[in-house]
Amino acid sequence: MRSRPSGNRKDCLLIGQLKGGNRGAFDEIFRTHLQDMHGQALRLTGRRMDAEDVVQEVFLTVYRKIKTFRGQSQFKTWLYRIVTNAALMRLREYKKQREVSLDGYLPSFCQDGRHRITPVADWFHEVDDPSKRYELQELLGEALYKLRPLDRTIILMSDLEGFADREIASILGLSLPALKTRLHRARLFLRGKLVD
Repeated sequence: MRSRPSGNRKDCLLIGQLKGGNRGAFDEIFRTHLQDMHGQALRLTGRRMDAEDVVQEVFLTVYRKIKTFRGQSQFKTWLYRIVTNAALMRLREYKKQREVSLDGYLPSFCQDGRHRITPVADWFHEVDDPSKRYELQELLGEALYKLRPLDRTIILMSDLEGFADREIASILGLSLPALKTRLHRARLFLRGKLVD
């Protein structure tokens, strides 16, 4: 898992220059953040062409709305919010994937509080064969794209990007309890799909 990026002094200088009308500063911001933003868009949309469209849209938005960035959060967090919103809008337009209900993957309990079915064990790290690990990663990727876009975004931001729960909640406009519930349910769904 990648650690969260720290604030960047260079970004602050470039933002000030861009707000002052320096187009070269925009080019530098674009070069600096292109790879991260494209990677985020690709993970959210699942398609290279959609990710490229999202990135174009994001940087046009940055160019038009840079004056609204007040520095209350890190610039990269602001960019992630824009990428996430643009990717979710694109996914809503397509509705290509058939979303599945997570309810069947949530644990069920007996009246005395015991699990009806034994909870899923974490056996991923016990698989020594690289081809089996690759197969598991492929299955996990397929399961990820069965999640609703918002739930997939939460999983990716938490488990892959290393964002803190509070930051994800802020970026996505969710309450912290709602975020934690969605994250827990999505993780249970993914574990259940791997067991299937």
